[in-house]
Amino acid sequence: MPQPKLRTTQQQTHTPIVHTQLYLNNHRPLPKHGSILNLNNHIKTMFMPRQIVEQKLLNFLTDDIGQGDTTATTLIPPNLIATAHVIAKENGTLAGLEEATILAEALNLKTQTQTHDGQQIHKNQILLQLTGHAQTILVVERTLLNLLSRMSGIATQTHTLTQQIQTNNPNNNQTIRIAATRKTAPGLLYFDKKAVLIGGGDPHRLHLDDMVLIKDNHLALSGSVEETLKKAKTTTSFSKKIEIEVTTSQDALKAAEGGADIIMLDNFSPKQAKETAQTLRQAGHTKVLLEVSGGITPQNLLEYANADINIISIGGLTHSVKALDIILEIIKT
Repeated sequence: MPQPKLRTTQQQTHTPIVHTQLYLNNHRPLPKHGSILNLNNHIKTMFMPRQIVEQKLLNFLTDDIGQGDTTATTLIPPNLIATAHVIAKENGTLAGLEEATILAEALNLKTQTQTHDGQQIHKNQILLQLTGHAQTILVVERTLLNLLSRMSGIATQTHTLTQQIQTNNPNNNQTIRIAATRKTAPGLLYFDKKAVLIGGGDPHRLHLDDMVLIKDNHLALSGSVEETLKKAKTTTSFSKKIEIEVTTSQDALKAAEGGADIIMLDNFSPKQAKETAQTLRQAGHTKVLLEVSGGITPQNLLEYANADINIISIGGLTHSVKALDIILEIIKT
């Protein structure tokens, strides 16, 4: 069976911005209400200068190489040229192809592809072709596959959950975001969050300086919900949102009255979350965003989606990743 023609990616000679930009269907503005925010109808972008991404990737590779690949050096002639295919061994959502390409090209490997990040891929589909020195292909193989498999696994799980809500959520007057948390692997924050974005989710805050997020340990040291919010609103820039974590409906109401922008309902059951949302709306707090976090699974996701909340944050998207099965095979020398 003839292989589909691959698109060649030329090596960059300047320093472009690395984009995750998926233009699917149309470019309508984000809705105020209507359905889950997703990549099917909107543009989502996360970017970083290519050279910075390249350096991060080369650092990963340096950790793996040590003093050199003893096996490849022993067995493979230094000038042998080879071609390899990166192949999906299961269905999923592709993420990390851009990073795989950047890493390969940084090592002077030629790359060809007919896929893109965000695409739904299938078992035995060729994702990327590499051509260059055989030793180099073998050296980069594991680092490239580890990141590609991890990012695709995160994107696949995120896409599955967002589609579950989009398909089955009966509450059609509510916009719901599936969001990540800060429970990412050290050194992989940018890549983990980008994979969530590619899968149709929201990365939530990337760093501690993105916003004020008051959690239980802050309250233990700072005081009551009311006191802590007053301190935060007095000293925080207008440019930063203030979110507070609560564990009771009473504290949620206090947080809304104290001017919180976002209230995180921590470990609330779907029933408790819905009742709390109703209490807040009935009290006139219709603009505050409600986030649920803790104890959320694919099995109870739809119950939370029907609880009149805005954000469902799930740490498992990044802290319990099931990597997508992706392999590299040498096809010719």
